[in-house]
Order: sequence, then C-alpha cells, then structure tokens
Amino acid sequence: MVYTEIIDKYDWNEIGTVIYNKTESDVLAALNNRRQLTTDDFMALISPAASGYLERMAAMSQLYTRQRFGKTIQFYVPLYLTNSCVNHCIYCGFNRNNAIRRIILTDEQILNEVEAIKSIGDFQHILLVTGENPHKAGVDYIENAIKLVRQHFASISIEVQPLSEEEYRRLACSGMNAVYCYQETYHRNNYKLYHPKGVKSDFNHRLDAFDRMGRAGVHKIGLGVLIGLEDWRTDAAMLALHLRYMQKRYWKTKYSISFPRMRPHEGEAFRPNVIMTERELAQLIFAFRIFDHDVEMALSTREDHVFRDRMTTLGITSMSAGSKTDPGGYAVYRSELEQFAVSDDRSPSEVVGAVRSQGYDVIWKDWDQALQ
Repeated sequence: MVYTEIIDKYDWNEIGTVIYNKTESDVLAALNNRRQLTTDDFMALISPAASGYLERMAAMSQLYTRQRFGKTIQFYVPLYLTNSCVNHCIYCGFNRNNAIRRIILTDEQILNEVEAIKSIGDFQHILLVTGENPHKAGVDYIENAIKLVRQHFASISIEVQPLSEEEYRRLACSGMNAVYCYQETYHRNNYKLYHPKGVKSDFNHRLDAFDRMGRAGVHKIGLGVLIGLEDWRTDAAMLALHLRYMQKRYWKTKYSISFPRMRPHEGEAFRPNVIMTERELAQLIFAFRIFDHDVEMALSTREDHVFRDRMTTLGITSMSAGSKTDPGGYAVYRSELEQFAVSDDRSPSEVVGAVRSQGYDVIWKDWDQALQ
C-alpha cells in the first residue's frame, strides 16, 4: 500500500470543517496532553481557536526544541544547478512559458559556484536544486553533480523532480543524504489548476515519490506545502497526516518539514489565493514542534530577517543563509534567472551574528553528524 491509496480516505472539506470547529477546550486538551499528540490534537493547535494561546505554544515549542536539538541552528546553502523546466506551474519563476534565459551549469561552473559558496561561509551542508527537466538534467546529470561536490561538503541534499525508487538508491550510493520534495498542495481536485502541464501535473506520481524514497532507504526526507495555494490549515493537517504515515511505514528514515510562503517571481501574474500572516506562520511552526518533538524544521530566506531571528529560539532547527535562487547566482551569472525573490538578503556572517547574539550556536554540517 502507498499513500495515494490512503489519501482519498480524508475528505478535504471535512478536515477543514473539523479544524474550524475546534474550541478552546480542544486546544487546552491538546496542550495538556503529555503523550504523543494525535493529528486531531494537531488540528486543534492550528485552528483559529488556538490563536489566543500562542505565548504558551511558543514556550512549549522552545522547550521541546532545546531538549532535542540544544541551543543550536544548523545552516545550509542551496545551489541551483539549472532553471530548465518542462512544467507549467503558474506560481513559479521557472515556468516553461516564462521568457527567461535557461541555464544548465557545466562541471566547471558547478565547481566555480562551490568555490564562491565556500568563500562566504563554512557551509558543510549543501542543497542541490534543479528545475524539472528529466531529459536535459535527469538522474545522470544530478549524480554527476553530487560526485563533483561531495568532496567539499559533509552532507548533500537534493530538491529535484520525483525519481524512481532505483534512481533514489543510485543517488544515495553516490553520496546523497536527503531528498526534499513538496507536494505543494494536498487538494487533489485543485492541484491541476496550479500544475496544468508537464510531468508535475500528475498528482499521484508526485505523491508516490515519498513512498519511493522510503522504499529506497533515503536517510532523510523533507516534506512541505506551498503556503498560498489553498487553505493553509487544511493543507497543514494533510501534511501532518502524511508525516505520520511516513514515520510509521519508514521508521528508520528521518524527516524534515519546511514552511515556504509564496514569494514574487518572474512571469505569470499569479497572486496567492490565501495570505498567511507571520503570526499564523508562527502558530504553525509551534504546532508542528508540539506535535512532533523530533522532526527537523527549516526556515528559508523567503522570510524576512526579523521573523527568522525571532524563530531562531522558538522551534526552527535549520536555516539557509546568503541564498541565491538562480543557477550560477554565486559566481557564474548575476541576472534575472531566480526562481523567486528572497526576503532575507543578509550575508551568512550577518545571520550567524544574529543567531549567536541570542545565545545560540551554529552548526554548519547536517544534524545527523552534529548529534553524533
């Protein structure tokens, strides 16, 4: 059995109704639960009824994070290898219909980017990112990139198109430590509206990728939804259900959650259907930490520096810094190729300084190595 055979047991509208009907009594029951929280408890914590309990949730989130991860933040850096993409995702700057120059970095250019990254920070955890073009930048290209950079970094993660089970095994053998993949939204009926063409338009194929990762024995899997497409509370509840499924079925694997809010981008004038406030994003972060004390949680440069600094001590375990979201953005090219506009454009040294000023330390390598 795979998750695509399970997800249709959950009715989107019914889950939304459950969330919005939660009461303060439900919230207090979840906050006072000293056993592992259920997904129903999680729905209470992300409900509007919990909005008056954010201070208590923040304190609990901070406590659980420090118990599991200490007073530390792990830093990583994304390296975009290509913006070539066959998909027509209406919210993305890499949309195949956008009139931007398409770049696929060569071996020499990848190494130039690595050199530039190493000059701005002691990064040991790198995230390799591509658009989705299996023919021009498929598994052979990705594997080659992993082999090129692996001598320079202690851990390598990828965020690429969904692959086959065998391809995930192959990349793991080449030095890949983790895979990050976002379903974008769990709303099956509306998914096609945002992904009308390209391989990404197949809802089941993308959702099945997580089971393929699990069967392949991928060490760490990152999940998330793109906040702005559908009701964030319902999508978050569906994400929590998916996380619990993965943890039970592939219990040897570690998991990470990301919280990308939609940012300005090149091309189509798509605007978010739902606006999530920073207060609501904080509520979601606290709810996930109370729901799962061990899951890693990442916050990218999509968020501004003030919010990221606040979240440093309240539940987040991983941050990017100095990020460029265009292929070649660190050294090779400096143009309009970016996937989305970053919000926190501070240098790594500035972000490190902000983290340490709050009494926290910085881990440049991956959590698994740091906690050994």
